[in-house]
Amino acid sequence: MTISERDISIIEKMQQYCFEIEEAHESFDRSFDNFRSISYYKNAVCLCIMQIGELSVHLSDTFKSEHDNIPWKQIRGMRNVVAHEYGNIEDEIVWETATENILEIEQFCQDILDQDQGQGMNMTF
Repeated sequence: MTISERDISIIEKMQQYCFEIEEAHESFDRSFDNFRSISYYKNAVCLCIMQIGELSVHLSDTFKSEHDNIPWKQIRGMRNVVAHEYGNIEDEIVWETATENILEIEQFCQDILDQDQGQGMNMTF
């Protein structure tokens, strides 16, 4: 399975937002209390979640169907919640997404990038 350059570019960007969420957690001691009380911590995490969801929409249908174990609709749905219901979302839901689901997305992105790198190394001359 060959992955398009566009899909790889999107996956790289998604992974970068995962890293940025992790950086925010490290900066604020991965504390739910800090997440709830420090608005710019929550804002940073929510922006990254929103961007990941937006990027996921731009992945090719072929890519998403080949990786149907990833909950693409839920990723997009979380983006919509963060974007349109920000003042009403439950901190616990965002926290769970940011501390559990993002790690899964980050690992998925890494696996895809490793796979793509491996394909490039199998070239014959």
